[in-house]
Amino acid sequence: MTILSDEAIISALDVGELEIEPFNENNLTPNGYDLTIKEIEIPGSGKTSNGELIIPPGKRFAVSTKERIACGPNLCAQLWLRTSWARKGIICTFGKIDSGFNGTLTLLGFNSSQENVTLSTGVTFAQMVFEIMTGPASSLYSERSGNYQNQDGITWSKK
Repeated sequence: MTILSDEAIISALDVGELEIEPFNENNLTPNGYDLTIKEIEIPGSGKTSNGELIIPPGKRFAVSTKERIACGPNLCAQLWLRTSWARKGIICTFGKIDSGFNGTLTLLGFNSSQENVTLSTGVTFAQMVFEIMTGPASSLYSERSGNYQNQDGITWSKK
């Protein structure tokens, strides 16, 4: 597995192998890119796309990224929760961003702490770490399941 450095991410953006829109250079890390919260939702309890939402202990929630991501046929990405959120008791499990995916991301989390945790729109939540594949995918995400292709905003399970 080869992980893209900050310079390689910029190069992939320049040649169109990767899209991050909007791109904020301040979100670039030495080996990834930090994703920003656009929208937050607690199922049945509240939703905001401008401000903050308090996540009570024991509640699950979803955030949508501000950034639209598009990975070319030679790239995929891992997602990692920023440790500052883990230190507050937030637990998340993420899948990979598949080769050929295009859209915003819905990231699901759970407040495992005994305290309320406040999430705010406009702050970073997770990091993407891009990987070069051994060769281009023979069938991209859009050509396989594509369940969440072109999503915009929070999308709950389609199955």
